[in-house]
Amino acid sequence: MKLLPSGERAVLVEVADLDEVLALAEPVRALVGVVDVVPGERTLLVTVAEPADLASLRAALGGVVATPAETATTGMIEIPVTYDGPDLSDVAALTGLTEQQVVDAHTGTPWRVGFGGFAPGFAYLVDGDPRLDVPRRSEPRPSVPAGAVGLAGLYSGIYPRSSPGGWQVIGRTDVVLFDPAADPPALLRPGMTVRFVRQPPPHA
Repeated sequence: MKLLPSGERAVLVEVADLDEVLALAEPVRALVGVVDVVPGERTLLVTVAEPADLASLRAALGGVVATPAETATTGMIEIPVTYDGPDLSDVAALTGLTEQQVVDAHTGTPWRVGFGGFAPGFAYLVDGDPRLDVPRRSEPRPSVPAGAVGLAGLYSGIYPRSSPGGWQVIGRTDVVLFDPAADPPALLRPGMTVRFVRQPPPHA
């Protein structure tokens, strides 16, 4: 664990990998004085209320015991998806799979929420079928609709709102990913398990 300064009220904790990030997140969140914990791919940003609290935070972080990954998860959610995305055929060509096999691979393995980013409610999903490792589009789209389900590298994700994007879009869902009035506002949180479920198109 490496501790780096990050402004007047935060410490950036660098670790080896995402498994360690998720194993540390809850124990760190429980430390006295911690206001927020923001997981990244290999980091935790830990904030406190006052600059004077940083010294005690640094000391406390040295004694944190990681929670085993199997007990650090925070629930499972199913996401219904209509697999009719504009890049489905391209993903099939890139992976050497048929379109049906792409869908089967996406729905057949549970994904884990690794961390959030890019936009409020956007979650980077990991641990899916490794055959779905595809590059981003060579030319990003100026607008990707809310609910678009995409792939990029070994990640999958769902666009919570309309925005530019370069992920390979293979489907769409009507599930609301971010609601400022909800508690918590983001539906998908680090450590959760996501299962994608194929949903036939409305006219089927």
